Amino acid sequence: MSAPERDWAAFVTDTDDGRAHMDLAVDGITCAACMYEIERGLQKLEGVEKARVNLSSHRLSVDWDQEKTNPSPIVDLLQKLGYKAYPFDPAQVKSRGDVAGKEILRALAVSGFAAMNIMLLSISVWSGNASDIDNETRAFFHWISALIALPTVAYSGRIFFRSAYMAIKTKRLNMDVPITIGVLLATGLSLWQTIQEAKHAYFDSAVMLLFFLLVGRYFDHLMRRKTRAFAENLATLKAESAAKILEGGTTLDVPLSKLSVGDRVLVRAGERISVDGRIATGTSEVDQSLVTGETLLQSVAEGDLVYAGTMNTHGVLEIEVTAAAKGTLLDEVNRLLETAMEGRSRYVHIADRASQLYAPVVHAAALLTLVGWIMLGMAWQPALVIAISVLIITCPCALGLAIPAVQVVASGLFFNERVLLNAGDAIERLASVDTIVFDKTGTLTLPEASLSKDHGLSAQQLDLAGRLALSSSHPLSQAIARATGAQQVLPDAKEITGKGVEATIDGMHAKLGSPTFCDVSDEQLAHAKKQQPDASFVAFRLGDAAAHLLPVGQFMREGATDTVQKLKDAGFSIEILSGDHAGAVKHAADVLGVDCWKAGLKPQDKINRIEELKAQGKKVLMVGDGLNDAPSLAAANVSISPVSAVHVSQAAADAVFLGDSLAPVMSALTISQKARRLMNQNLALSVIYNLIAVPFAVLGFVTPLVAALAMSGSSIIVTLNAVRLRMIAGTTTQPDQEA
Repeated sequence: MSAPERDWAAFVTDTDDGRAHMDLAVDGITCAACMYEIERGLQKLEGVEKARVNLSSHRLSVDWDQEKTNPSPIVDLLQKLGYKAYPFDPAQVKSRGDVAGKEILRALAVSGFAAMNIMLLSISVWSGNASDIDNETRAFFHWISALIALPTVAYSGRIFFRSAYMAIKTKRLNMDVPITIGVLLATGLSLWQTIQEAKHAYFDSAVMLLFFLLVGRYFDHLMRRKTRAFAENLATLKAESAAKILEGGTTLDVPLSKLSVGDRVLVRAGERISVDGRIATGTSEVDQSLVTGETLLQSVAEGDLVYAGTMNTHGVLEIEVTAAAKGTLLDEVNRLLETAMEGRSRYVHIADRASQLYAPVVHAAALLTLVGWIMLGMAWQPALVIAISVLIITCPCALGLAIPAVQVVASGLFFNERVLLNAGDAIERLASVDTIVFDKTGTLTLPEASLSKDHGLSAQQLDLAGRLALSSSHPLSQAIARATGAQQVLPDAKEITGKGVEATIDGMHAKLGSPTFCDVSDEQLAHAKKQQPDASFVAFRLGDAAAHLLPVGQFMREGATDTVQKLKDAGFSIEILSGDHAGAVKHAADVLGVDCWKAGLKPQDKINRIEELKAQGKKVLMVGDGLNDAPSLAAANVSISPVSAVHVSQAAADAVFLGDSLAPVMSALTISQKARRLMNQNLALSVIYNLIAVPFAVLGFVTPLVAALAMSGSSIIVTLNAVRLRMIAGTTTQPDQEA
């Protein structure tokens, strides 16, 4: 039945160029082949201009010409291809992912418990066959095994059976098809032989096969589970209402959707600005570091532009709206982020590439084995046993565990080095990096402003400055208060809005605030800025003595210079792309010894530079933390964000590092290169295993039981090889360029 258009019309939006756009969550996507199948199928529909699937979030974005088609054919085609579609909701996607993980875990537990019990019965039969077991006892044990195996296969195998059924229904193959055939044939043949009171049954093979495959599937689920909350986290910067100024001067909180261009809104001190607009009245300083990367507070007055997501630090502003619910800088960042994440999902994992030819080769080998033995005169039943052995011995347990097993071990090593992974395939992409792009603000520098050690004050003067700072709400004063550890406010301290704080101490007049407030000369201020161009300056004056300028800013992270130098020595190209002003970026680049840097960049500028590097064949690692970095984090081949980053950037990044040191970036590259080497080794071991085992199975020297044991053995081997990562990566601190 066709999906009614009215069910989907509410989820269709119009694009700027007049096309229709819809985002869908698609169930049933298991690998890159599914992604390509959906995209190719939809792009053949008349009117569909673009179809992109995000493999991590299972999000399908479709654009079409409204005059040529509508949502119904799109949803109908997905159903014909065997996929279920829902309106995309990040919270629902996460919920469905959690449900899928629990289902796999329950199936794994059931199959493991059943495999242990059936194996105990099988051992009794094997030992009895070698001695004096009677037919009745052997048949009794086989029937007990059947009673355990049949419901287990039905329950635990449905994860593979559903996928295989949909693949066959739509005339395609995937890795679950040979798994399903092997399990069902082994179970069916075992049941037939139990009814015939035969000497052998292979229930243990079928259930063990399911158990090991589910182990691999659950590992894969754990590593593919990714933070998908960038849209939700964007709300932490985007207020959903504003204080609209009505006629007569009163204010009313209204949703952003109720604001129009030309309306005026009131933004009080300490509030986040919720609209893009122009200041109608008022003066203040705006903190826009999270949005643009600019570290210094920006003085704003009547006529200046301000943006949604920035923070009004102390003044009261009336803002004339130029964009509210849509069209703001935040919306533009979100759009760039979604586009970049769709592009990054085009990456095909090592395991996906290795498995593309797997299903047809396995089917062909088993079928040719069956036909060949029958043509040579063998009865169908023993020929089928040999064909089943081929299917079981080639089942992709080792292949399914080859990558996830290494990923699990590597994740533990990453955790020890204070790096948390958001994406399982990040290890593969980190291992291929040759170019590293750093943001400056909050990444190479610490996220919070702090007082420079070169402040020039005595201990007594520093204590007085800190106590004065406690009486101010200004961010720079708060940084001084934190740095000095001051706890007692001076009793008669008075803050003068927009200027600073003053008080009388032992008969002497003390001031802390702007250089002008403390009578600092232009020459003294210019000299200080030349010495520390990336700092803001707060003046402190006691009595008639000359004022001191206290440099406050976001200074270099611990180990930044050492880490950058080690990365350069290892052969990585280093660049700095920042939204901060040129003086601060140049100073940071000079300190770190980085020749290639750019300042004053907007989010699109950063993406353009990253795409330029990728077009040159570079594999780019982006390290950033601000909202303006989120799209470029997603656009890079791989990305890392500090834990102090805004939520949307953490969600867009493939990994997050903890602490104030930059050293985890080096550790992440080191571990990833070692891990990729073991992934390749495990895939090679899987191939060698099949090259050795398959001929024996085809020639009839392997029973389904021996095939199951061999398959289990190969899985254990690749798992043990993965554990070696702890030894070969544990003592290495330098990236291995030969990995």
